[in-house]
Amino acid sequence: QVQLVESGGGLVQAGGSLRLSCAASGRPFSTYVGWFRQAPGKEREFVGTIHWSGGTSYYADFVKGRFTISIDNAKSTVYLQMNSLKPEDTAVYYCAATYYTGIVYPNEKGTYAYWGQGTQVTVSS
Repeated sequence: QVQLVESGGGLVQAGGSLRLSCAASGRPFSTYVGWFRQAPGKEREFVGTIHWSGGTSYYADFVKGRFTISIDNAKSTVYLQMNSLKPEDTAVYYCAATYYTGIVYPNEKGTYAYWGQGTQVTVSS
């Protein structure tokens, strides 16, 4: 069992930045840790993911160049650095873990078995 706890959400003006953290504990060595978000009335959508080795990360097109995922293995923590935030980035952000070992990076929420409780990000215009 993997436990995930997000933090770092809040209210920010458009153009600002936030860094979300996802602290992992429990069963180690998941393969990927991903970030998803869900706005009111919308489906939960993929934001990005990173392999636990700290190597390659992958992003949804709408965040490329603005968001960056990184890992601090010593702290078992994954970060989502969000820059140039827009009002449409307003959502609850979730981190999730998977033991997926396929060739293509996992961008489907059904691939992730473990989820955090979410943290609210609100971007004002």
